[in-house]
Amino acid sequence: MTGKSQAVPRGRVQRFGKFARLAGGVAGNMLTEGVKQVASGNRPKARDLLLTPTNARRLTKQLAEMRGAAMKLGQIFSMDTGDFLPRELADILATLRDAGYAMPNAQLREVLTDAFGPDFENKLRDFEFQPFAAASIGQVHRLTTKQGRSAVLKVQYPGVRESIDSDVDNLATLLRVSGLLPKHIEIAPLLDEVKAQLREEADYEQEARYLNAFVRALGDDERFLLPRVIPSLSSSRVLGMTYVPGVPIEDVIHENQEERNRVMSLLFELLLIEMFELRLVQTDPNFANYRYDSESGQVVLLDFGASRRFKAAFTGAYLDLLKAVVADNQDAMAEAANRIGYKLGPEKTPYRDTILQLATVVLAPLTRDEPYDFGNSELPKQAVAMAGDIQRYKEFWEAPPVDVAYIHRKIAGLFMLATRLKAQVNVNELLMPWIVD
Repeated sequence: MTGKSQAVPRGRVQRFGKFARLAGGVAGNMLTEGVKQVASGNRPKARDLLLTPTNARRLTKQLAEMRGAAMKLGQIFSMDTGDFLPRELADILATLRDAGYAMPNAQLREVLTDAFGPDFENKLRDFEFQPFAAASIGQVHRLTTKQGRSAVLKVQYPGVRESIDSDVDNLATLLRVSGLLPKHIEIAPLLDEVKAQLREEADYEQEARYLNAFVRALGDDERFLLPRVIPSLSSSRVLGMTYVPGVPIEDVIHENQEERNRVMSLLFELLLIEMFELRLVQTDPNFANYRYDSESGQVVLLDFGASRRFKAAFTGAYLDLLKAVVADNQDAMAEAANRIGYKLGPEKTPYRDTILQLATVVLAPLTRDEPYDFGNSELPKQAVAMAGDIQRYKEFWEAPPVDVAYIHRKIAGLFMLATRLKAQVNVNELLMPWIVD
């Protein structure tokens, strides 16, 4: 349950003022720290002055208070595996994944009154004004309907939908001007896609449709547990759902090794189903979007706002990439990567070799027909080191295709969870039914 509350700033002018003050604070801190370093006989680099603990706290606190697209974009970038940002900045932004502030009750009442009228409390048996979860786009409350049904209400922060474009542009400008975003990186196409994705995520009617699609696909699978939409409690800015019990997915660490392995196997299998059967992927790997029913052993799936549909051509090319990785066929990997949207070209180059080596390292759990021990894996360190090598090829580097960025974000999140749970999973065995011709 969240205990922090602060009013959500509304309007482009007010939110731009927040960004301006943030930029000024970062610049002021750089100047102060620079003077200190010079006085001590050092010649600090601008990068080191930017990535100070003080600036880190300032950046994450400001984005958390703003919520909306500003915070969401920070969360998206925090899942970066070296494709976009310096590792240090990605680590700073990672704190945003658990940094949500709740609305004050007065602002919450205003939102609920707009959605249901001034007598909204009379339409319910009970409503908990203290949210048990607060994220970038909205916060979640427990309630009991007049019929005695236990439910939850996802309430969108006021003004976040209207400020998506300006928030994304302002944050990107801040990162660029401050030097936190390397000058050679062109992310305009990515930002356009992020805006479109966030507009969908801020449309709770769209999220309800995605949830219904997953219920139709997985509702009969007793290994998973999903909430159901309550139409009478739902609108474009409020989403009512049945309450689903469960504990944080991280609590699975307290289960025995066999159960930890089973849970992570389910989540990897689910990703394969999403990609290659449904072509509809819940792309947000935040741990809070998974829970665990310790009594039934079911994995609880939550929050489908960040779902994304993929074209058959893309998923087909990505499956061919996985086939090539398993077969250790570099030429086939390059061909599939080019079809996906990476511009590696037909000729062997040091840049192409580095990209393919990175793919081989990152996807190593897929290549061996044996349980992969995520708890004792050096994979994250290896991936970070190699991602740093890629940034040396400034003349070749381009932002990866947006679809790839979302898929890699999801894979990275599952790898992080598997590492947290110290799971041992034969990912190759799960993949084989999909790649066998």
